[in-house]
Amino acid sequence: MDFHEFVRVMRTRWLSIASVLGFGIAAAVAVTLLTPVTYSAKTSLYISVQGSTGTASEVGQGNSAAQQKTRSYANVVRSARVLDPVIDEFDLDVTPASLARRITAGTQQNTVLLTVAVTDTDPAMAAKLANAIGASFTKVVSESLEKPVSGGDSLVRIETTDPATVPGAPSGPRKSVNLALGLAGGAIGGVALALLRNAVDTRIRRTSDIETITTAPVLGEIAFDTKAASEPLIVHSDPRSTRSEAFRGLRTNLLFVDPDAHHGKTLVVTSAMPSEGKTTTTANLALTLAENGARVALVDADLRRPRIADVMGIEGAVGLSDLLIARAEIEDVVQPWGTGALSVIPAGATPPNPSELLGSQAMRALIEELETRFDHVLIDSPPLLPVTDAAILSKLTAGAIVVTAAGKSRRPQLTRALEVLDGLDARILGIVATMVQRKNAGSYGYGYGYGYGETAAPVAPNDDSGAKPGRRAKAATAR
Repeated sequence: MDFHEFVRVMRTRWLSIASVLGFGIAAAVAVTLLTPVTYSAKTSLYISVQGSTGTASEVGQGNSAAQQKTRSYANVVRSARVLDPVIDEFDLDVTPASLARRITAGTQQNTVLLTVAVTDTDPAMAAKLANAIGASFTKVVSESLEKPVSGGDSLVRIETTDPATVPGAPSGPRKSVNLALGLAGGAIGGVALALLRNAVDTRIRRTSDIETITTAPVLGEIAFDTKAASEPLIVHSDPRSTRSEAFRGLRTNLLFVDPDAHHGKTLVVTSAMPSEGKTTTTANLALTLAENGARVALVDADLRRPRIADVMGIEGAVGLSDLLIARAEIEDVVQPWGTGALSVIPAGATPPNPSELLGSQAMRALIEELETRFDHVLIDSPPLLPVTDAAILSKLTAGAIVVTAAGKSRRPQLTRALEVLDGLDARILGIVATMVQRKNAGSYGYGYGYGYGETAAPVAPNDDSGAKPGRRAKAATAR
C-alpha cells in the first residue's frame, strides 16, 4: 500500500477512525474522573559505609559499597519488615503488600541517595507515612540487617537529608497524560481498524478494484445520484447535464471496442446481482446511440422481472415473450420511442420457462431479424448469478457489457459472473461501474441507485419536437 492508497483508506474509513478516537478520549476522561485524587510526599536518605581507619582508600571502598547497597535498599523499603511497624504506628487497615504498592523507592546512578515517595488521598498522611517509613527503614538496616554478627555498631549509616513535607498539589490523576494516552491509543486503534476493514472489505469501490479482477476495459463510470430514481432517462430529461455526458462517454468508449463484423450488432447488458443499475444503463445508452441518428432497438429480455416498459413509459402487456411463442408479429410489439430512431420491445407476458425461450431458435431468428432492421440492438437481461438467462443470450450476440455497482457489488460476485461468461466463451466487451461515489458530488452528479426488480418513475417518450409516443401493441395480441 503506497501513501496515496493509505490516504484514500483514511478518508474512506474516517468514521471508523473517529469512532475509535472518540472512544479513546472518552476512556481517558472516564479514568481521570474515576481515579481518586492522590498526593505524593517524598523523603531522601543518605547512605554511607564507614571504615575503621578512615583512610582515602577505605573511604573510596565504602562509597562504592554504599552505592551497591543503595540499589538493594530500594526493595528493602517496600518489605513487610519495614512496613509492619508503620502500619502498627498509624493503626492502618491495610496489608504490607497493599501499602507497598503506594511506595516508590529508587536511587540515581552513581549516588548514595535513596528517595522514598508515598502516595495517599490525604496530603498530611502522605508526609507522615514517608517520614515514618524512612525511620523504620533506618532502624531495620542499622539494628538488624547491617549489624555485625560479632556485635557493635553497624558500619552502614543512614541519615535523612530531606524530610517529607505536606504536598501542596495533587500528584494524580495525571489529566494531561491520560488525555494524551487516550488520543494516541484512539488514533492508533482507529487507523488499525480502518486498515483492517479495508483489508476484509470485498466491495468494489473504484475502477482499480475492477482492474484487479479482469482485463476487460472499464467503459464508463456513472456516479451515484439520489435524484436518479425520479429521472431514470437523464439523457432525455436533461440532455446537457453531466450525467448525460457520462452516458455519451460510455457510448463513445463502446464504439471503440465495436465487435468484429462477423459477431453482429447485438449487445447484452447484464450484471452479477440485482439492483446494480443495468436497466437504466441500457436505456440511457440506447438513447445516446439514437442521438447520432442510428436506428436502435431496445429489447427487454428480463422475462422474470421486466422494467424497460416502466422506465420508458410504454405499454408492456405484449412483447418479447409473445414473439418467441408466435403469438404476435414483430410489427405488433415494436414501439417507436421519441423521434422514431429508437424502438422498444418490452418483455411482454411472463412465461414459465424464460431460459428455454431465450435460448430457443426463435430467439436466434429474432436477433437476426432485428440486426437487418437496426444499426444497434441492446438487450437488457437478468443478472448472471441468480439465473442463466444472460449467459444464454451472450452466446447468441456479439458480446456482453457487465454493469457493477460501486460500494454495493463485491469482487467475488463480479469474478464469478465473469467466469460464467468465460465458461461459455462469451465475449466480454467491457465493464460499466455505476453508483460511483465522487468527492465533489456537484460536479459528478450523474448515476443512479436502483436496478433489478425496482420500479422507476415512468417517463413520457414524447420529446420537444412533439413526436408521438410509442404505439401500443394491438389488442388482438394481448395476453
